[in-house]
Amino acid sequence: MPAHAASLPQNRWTLRARFAALGVVFTLIGGGLAWGLTGNWGESHAGATAAPTEQGQDDLGARVPTAAPTTTEPEPPPDPADITIAAAGDILPHMPVLRSATVDGEYDFTTLWSRLDPWIAGADLSLCHMEVPIAPPGSSPSGYPMFAAPKEIARDIAAQGWDGCSMASNHSVDRGFAGIEATLEAFEDVGIGAAGTARTEEEANALQYYELERAERTIKIAHLSGTYGLNGLPKPAGKPWAVDVFDAEAPDVTRLLEQADQARAEGADLVIASIHCCVEYQTAPTAAQAELMQALADAGTIDLVIGHHAHVPQPIAKLEGGPGDAGMWVAYGLGNYISNQSADCCVSQTSNGLVMFASAHVPVEGPVRVTGIEWMGVTVDRLGGHQLFPLSSKGEATGKLSADLMTTRYGQVLEAVGSQSPERTEPPTPSGLPVTLIPRD
Repeated sequence: MPAHAASLPQNRWTLRARFAALGVVFTLIGGGLAWGLTGNWGESHAGATAAPTEQGQDDLGARVPTAAPTTTEPEPPPDPADITIAAAGDILPHMPVLRSATVDGEYDFTTLWSRLDPWIAGADLSLCHMEVPIAPPGSSPSGYPMFAAPKEIARDIAAQGWDGCSMASNHSVDRGFAGIEATLEAFEDVGIGAAGTARTEEEANALQYYELERAERTIKIAHLSGTYGLNGLPKPAGKPWAVDVFDAEAPDVTRLLEQADQARAEGADLVIASIHCCVEYQTAPTAAQAELMQALADAGTIDLVIGHHAHVPQPIAKLEGGPGDAGMWVAYGLGNYISNQSADCCVSQTSNGLVMFASAHVPVEGPVRVTGIEWMGVTVDRLGGHQLFPLSSKGEATGKLSADLMTTRYGQVLEAVGSQSPERTEPPTPSGLPVTLIPRD
């Protein structure tokens, strides 16, 4: 960026101020000329007759112009707005991914996922899913089965345009309570919101909110996050509030629904829940997963559910229920955003993921409602250094992925998503000013 680039907005406004000042001068000169043409100067030097408008007299009896009555045009009503909320699959940095992200001895994840930047930064609110904790100070990153990412990943997530992340997953306590603390501190340092884990009981009881100014009103969005379990590991001793966990089999989502009620009581216009559940490597939702999602919809307090954990793309659907009985949109599973998974370890669909774009309508008055979800497929070129690419119907060869393989992967995503959600083919554009993060303290 040129050295002067940072001053461009100020210079631009300075020029506008100068033009405004010149306008005032020209207006005053023009007003003086008009007075001269229609007042004393005009009568004595040009024989002009006073204009047939109301005029007064000065102390010497000369006519002086009187301001004509003015009418104030009513302010036009504000326009409604439509906002876009983006979300993506699991950020699951296995050790091979960390090696691919190492540049000159330093971690730089932007070298892997930069092709997705316009899609993430273009949304009004973007929410990622951080599957693993960040390594506590004095410890090293690690991969499967007990994960820990380097702290630089938080910086690079922020650089891509993510505003916040869900944190509750089956790997949340892989590094114990110290991992939870390190993760939340790293994200706090780069200005990213976090939901699902907490460092204190007070933080656990405070929801993560974001605000947008649209349609001349402030839209408050709550983000919740919960996981079905912790891979058999216990919650940190004496800190049962450190991770939000629910029972997927019952299903018992009492905690999530209490948080949704709290959000509504605290003025939330939209409530989004990120759900980490249920069976891995399976495209079709399980019966328990479907029952869980319907229980959330039946409560009528959650607008949108974002699913994680399956590591493969799953369907997107609109369920009955939701706020105002207008329905609740759910993405059962967004697959992986970035990982080392493939057919070699798991199933071939683990190379793929979804970036979903939920649209919400903001009227001038009345409730904000989610109106639908669009999607874009993504895939990881594992053998090409874990480069992340968009998927499209064109099926063009990319990196070390052949045209046939790209076509196959696109077909896998298309089949998984189902028919209720259309594909998005262009990045979104922000509908207004950037979102404001409300700290959980």
